[in-house]
Amino acid sequence: MNTEQTIPSARLRIVVLIKQVPDTTAISRRAMKADGTLNRSALPAIFNPEDLSALELALRVREQMGGSICAMTMGPPAAAEILRESLYRGVDRAVLLTDKAFAGSDTLATSYVLSCAIKTIGGADLILCGRQAIDGNTAQVGPQVAEKLGINQLTYVERIEALTEQEITVWREIEQGRELATSRLPVLLTVVPTAARVRPPSVRLIMKYKKARAPAELHDPSRAEALDRRGLLIEEWNAARIGADPSRCGLAGSPTRVKKIQSVVLTGAGLKRFSADAAGVRSLLEELIATYAFD
Repeated sequence: MNTEQTIPSARLRIVVLIKQVPDTTAISRRAMKADGTLNRSALPAIFNPEDLSALELALRVREQMGGSICAMTMGPPAAAEILRESLYRGVDRAVLLTDKAFAGSDTLATSYVLSCAIKTIGGADLILCGRQAIDGNTAQVGPQVAEKLGINQLTYVERIEALTEQEITVWREIEQGRELATSRLPVLLTVVPTAARVRPPSVRLIMKYKKARAPAELHDPSRAEALDRRGLLIEEWNAARIGADPSRCGLAGSPTRVKKIQSVVLTGAGLKRFSADAAGVRSLLEELIATYAFD
């Protein structure tokens, strides 16, 4: 970020959209349900890596410009874990959007819920999110949120070149190379993973927020008031709180359907094994020469 062209006195309202995703490095045959939706209970959950890059970029903007950062996620109560991770890194506010009505949302329904929540907090000057989530790889939610809010969008952002309280200039990563683009605020940015090296959580903030919980995580609802007094209650909003139309949420508001699921089984057909000794190495070399040697 080019700090010489920023205005430290600006006070930006920044929202970072984050997502808890299944760790796709641990995919198994239990990863999908019969109805074509993801079986999240069968996979460990992590912070979507590209959303972490977006969060880091937001933190750097606040350091240069001032302002506040609200981290927001839609998901089950367990998704509060990545909101705690966001608090450990320094966000000012964390909001969990959770409701049974949100279950099964595709990108259209998800972006609708997120846009309703952003309107509920009074909008934002700058909205950041990862380019895409590793569980879907659609890269659709960010642009759809911008469209529903009626604001500009800059996608595939690699670096912020300049930022004022009225305008932003960024470098975008495109197929042909890089592109310099400028937009008026408010604007939504989708961020590529190389945009920023993510800082580690702050030990001081871990100690401060390690007991932070969303109401849905509490077995004893009476604890909510005590946590709220200590600033440790994560905000939790349902469809009614954000004024969302239930018919546009969850499966009801999701036109996307999984038509067929096919499990790919690697049988090892045609596999050749070579012993781990000199004879095996010789056989491997002979095989390679016979296969790839030019006449």
